[in-house]
Amino acid sequence: MKALVLAGGRGTRLRPFTHTVPKQLVPVANKPVLFYGLEAIKDAGITDVGVIVGDHGPAIQSALGDGAAFGLNISYIEQHAPLGLAHCVMIAQDFLGDADFLLYLGDNVIIDGVGPLLDAFWRSRPDAMVMTGKVANPSEYGVAEVGPGGVVTGLAEKPASPRSDLALVGAYVFTPVIHQAVRSIKPSWRNEREITDAIDWLLRSGWRVESHLHGGYWKDTGKVEDLLECNRAVLDTAERSIKGQVDDTCEIRGPVVIEEGAQVSGSRITGPAVIGVAAVVRDSQVGPYTSIGADCDIAGAAIENSVVCAGSTVRGSLRNSLIGREAKVSGDIGRPASLVLGDHSQALLHGAAS
Repeated sequence: MKALVLAGGRGTRLRPFTHTVPKQLVPVANKPVLFYGLEAIKDAGITDVGVIVGDHGPAIQSALGDGAAFGLNISYIEQHAPLGLAHCVMIAQDFLGDADFLLYLGDNVIIDGVGPLLDAFWRSRPDAMVMTGKVANPSEYGVAEVGPGGVVTGLAEKPASPRSDLALVGAYVFTPVIHQAVRSIKPSWRNEREITDAIDWLLRSGWRVESHLHGGYWKDTGKVEDLLECNRAVLDTAERSIKGQVDDTCEIRGPVVIEEGAQVSGSRITGPAVIGVAAVVRDSQVGPYTSIGADCDIAGAAIENSVVCAGSTVRGSLRNSLIGREAKVSGDIGRPASLVLGDHSQALLHGAAS
């Protein structure tokens, strides 16, 4: 079994943030989204991993290296343009060979990992298996129709009138027959080879496709609101750990992680929250559901339900915000501001609440 991880794409729904950082490296609870997937793959016993990269390939390769830090052996495969998930499988055939493989979308976080998906695949050995999850708004997803025994009977991409509430989660298991499927389909109206079309080809050709229902949390972090929701979900699993310096004037409530080298003084930290390595927080209120990255400088601030990336400086009040690396926020508008600020940017807040 091998794994193919998709880390291309341009992350247009996260701009301006993704002008300078790949969406797969945006942090959730102070860890890049892509790392959660790689750790899940390693935990499932897969070590040979191909990573599809695009415009941000050098940044992805710099972050992952040869994979040794994750206990993996990583090979990189370049996709020159975003031509679809099935196209990724096409260009990875030399890497994949005749192996069964896990296809994992690198901007997804699946709490509880992919072990149960692979266990289900090994038990029944279908020609393909898709991970599904129940959603309230299936028209916003690829949707699977599932019959008795978990057999997939149909697929639809963002249907106007969904016939199922089972959305396709960003993990699939394929046997080598998928290579025939991806070469047999035509590009969609988006000029992309869609993985849903390839799976539909399997169904129409008589191959067996099954669904594995994921009962836990999962999220595609492609939009700011989804990324912040994912940050909340991951922080909800945090356990209290105080490794940095906290002075006697501080109030620490609930599951708070303060990493090594961090210095917190005159502040109230309400969990779940994480304060990164060597960050400085003084005279501030942080949390709940806030991740402060490494080397940040937070002073006279109130921050809630936000992600502040490494090296940033914050003065003032933020809520529901995503602040890029080495960005600077200062000033006050009389109420918490909600910002999406790219790397190395500055925001000066001024004025009174209306």
